[in-house]
Amino acid sequence: MEQDKIEPEEHNHEYSDSLTDEFYDYRIIEVDAKQSPLRIDKFLMDRIGEVSRNRVQNAIKTGSVLVNEQEIKPNFKIKPGQKITLILPKSTTDKYRLVPQNIPLTIVYEDEDLLVINKPPGLVVHPGVGHFKGTLVNALAYHLKLNPDQISGGNFQERVGLVHRIDKNTSGLLVVAKNEFALSHLAKQFFYHTIERTYFALVWGEPEEDRGSINAHVGRHPRFRKDYTVFPEGDQGKWAVTHYEVLERLYYVSLVKCTLETGRTHQIRVHMKYLGHTLFNDEKYGGDEIRKGTVFTKYKIFVDHMFDLLPRHGLHAKSLGFVHPRTNKFMHFESELPDDFKAALEQWRVYLEGRKSSAKGNLSQL
Repeated sequence: MEQDKIEPEEHNHEYSDSLTDEFYDYRIIEVDAKQSPLRIDKFLMDRIGEVSRNRVQNAIKTGSVLVNEQEIKPNFKIKPGQKITLILPKSTTDKYRLVPQNIPLTIVYEDEDLLVINKPPGLVVHPGVGHFKGTLVNALAYHLKLNPDQISGGNFQERVGLVHRIDKNTSGLLVVAKNEFALSHLAKQFFYHTIERTYFALVWGEPEEDRGSINAHVGRHPRFRKDYTVFPEGDQGKWAVTHYEVLERLYYVSLVKCTLETGRTHQIRVHMKYLGHTLFNDEKYGGDEIRKGTVFTKYKIFVDHMFDLLPRHGLHAKSLGFVHPRTNKFMHFESELPDDFKAALEQWRVYLEGRKSSAKGNLSQL
């Protein structure tokens, strides 16, 4: 669905000389005082290495390459002392053959430049250790009719344009670029945090405030390297902001809308844990244990049933908004909650009403 273009809000970020994300690189390059005039695409290819001219030129066309904070054309020639800033989609370094697989996809929108996909829970997005097949990327390779010889040896990022991902057990919306121009344009939007993303989260307990913001760095746990954690002092990790709003209070659990200002790995999961309201059935962060409620056996049996009903963490990528790379129009997409999430919500509503009736509305007796 297209709307008039919305100008992105200003963000006060501080960037180092080189920032690396999973899907893009950000760099600042100072041109040497003795540098002779040279086309900028040739200069960047020589300076960076292992990057195609097509990738550099598309970055220039999308305004992802600036010289002294100004956009330039591909035939621009650099001069000594200039400052170049650039955002480049990162090429994958995985050195295995990607196998296209006929895996069903729920495609919400598709055109010549991009796809928007509603990912089901349980589908891994990106091939990796233990998941070389059966991923969203395998499905995309099949859907896009890519030749396996073209996407072997680690260059499938050039053909299957991932600019973000959502966790295996998170459901919901994901945008994928179909060409280099769209890839560069979307990478720039993700880098500057102008992509609009909201998630619905089922969390343990009830947040004290109806709405608020969590501004706390997120990074790898210092001891458990597969986990992420919050660094409230900001001395480690990456700057991360999640805005939240409580949509429904069910005493034992709450339905919360989370709006991402940044998109760090496991951001909502660790931010909500930091707030004291871990995602329901989030095994990695302790949500697969009872965090609110009584110690009665009947309640424990009910919760175990709920874990079976929603056998993954309660998180769904509800909406996604971005500027279309070619039309320059703002596009917004919404997705319905999947059946397991809706069923869990309804069961919690029924259970709470039943407990209220037996306790005659006295929540302290729940």
